[in-house]
Amino acid sequence: MALMLMTLVLPGSAQLVAGNRKVGRTAIRIWFVSAITIVLTLAVGLLWHELLFYLVSNTVLLGLLRFALMLVAIGWAGLFMDAWRIGQPLSLAIQHRRAAVGLNGVLCLSVAGSLLFGAHLVGVQRDFMLTMFGGNHVTDAHDGRFNVLLLGGDSGAGRWGLRPDSMTVASIDAKTGRTVLIALPRNMENFPFRKGTVMDEQFPDGFDADYLNGVSTWAGDNTELFPKSENPGVDATIMAIEGITGLRINYWAMVNLEGFKDLVDAVGGVTLNVRSPIPVGGLGSDVTGYIQPGVRKLNGHDTLWFARARDGSDDYSRMARQKCVMNAMLNQISPQVAVRNFEQIAKASSAMISTDIPASEVDTFMQLALKAKGQKVSTLSLVPPMIVTSQPDIGLIHRKVKEAIARADGTAPAPTKARSHSGDVVTGGSVGSLHDGYAANQSDDLGAAC
Repeated sequence: MALMLMTLVLPGSAQLVAGNRKVGRTAIRIWFVSAITIVLTLAVGLLWHELLFYLVSNTVLLGLLRFALMLVAIGWAGLFMDAWRIGQPLSLAIQHRRAAVGLNGVLCLSVAGSLLFGAHLVGVQRDFMLTMFGGNHVTDAHDGRFNVLLLGGDSGAGRWGLRPDSMTVASIDAKTGRTVLIALPRNMENFPFRKGTVMDEQFPDGFDADYLNGVSTWAGDNTELFPKSENPGVDATIMAIEGITGLRINYWAMVNLEGFKDLVDAVGGVTLNVRSPIPVGGLGSDVTGYIQPGVRKLNGHDTLWFARARDGSDDYSRMARQKCVMNAMLNQISPQVAVRNFEQIAKASSAMISTDIPASEVDTFMQLALKAKGQKVSTLSLVPPMIVTSQPDIGLIHRKVKEAIARADGTAPAPTKARSHSGDVVTGGSVGSLHDGYAANQSDDLGAAC
């Protein structure tokens, strides 16, 4: 038994003392090199997060680590078996022999099982990276910012991904992570596309065939105009967003709103300030209940309805609530929660998100997300009363976008007087009203507005 316990503490020590010393020396060297590598990696990673982000997002290194863990599991189990053999179990009394066999089995299963489970988790992470981040086009920051288009769509036969339910540009400072959320209403009309694009050639006087969320459908019906595109609907929508905001989009991410609830459940729920009863289930007679007011920790089902409920509210109130959900997710999902629920989060995310962000850029965005955590998030929503969605003033929109980014960067002064949002008036669960605007839609501190 002593030899097996020695193998548990220092693999190879049993062989060095009483067995094949060459095997023992090799095992001990491997153990020391592995231990030193792990300790140094963790120590450096705690001081230099970029290293850890790189390691967990590099699929080649993850594949090698998984293979190494499997080899170590097999090798360590073999050392336990050899230590049991060296101990000459046949010379023991039957009771002691059974105890030795039992102890050896427990140690083998515990150590090898733990290592194999670790290899499984590494495999899950590698598969997640390969499945989720399949883009191969890397783009540089534009004017010091990464602009990521976030599209939200409902699942359903022939629908999910065709008509986005929500469209938000996350403009992220490439150094500080300071983020501005620029939201566009799905019912915007008569807007231009970025100059020189195929959609601009088709609609030189602006898009008058449908609402903004219908651009993707139009492109899907005219795929011959996008011979090199893997997703004409998204590409056409990006051309529209760039024309409206004046920003160049680096990457996009499509979120399946039905799958979003699984992600919320995977992280253990989200705490939100529910300002008025939020209907659950649909419109009118389809309403099955209400989320009651108060600061509440909501599960995935209720968080989804908090973000999408329309009964008793308008589109712009709902947009404000959606931003509050984004802010809560950004600030409440800690690294500890992510590690503890890693497998569930990876599974939920794979079913929920489609994106063109390359795997090689994931570590960059992980660093920015960590920097953004705890910082103020600014919002700009291109909605009434500031913007008339049927005839948007594109020049005004471009100025407002530049001003919002400049304030977030600290290169422009904040407004001298906070804008009035009807005092304590709450409409559809959001502070403000359709007439005066909603606090969360136009804010330099989204957390305070929620």
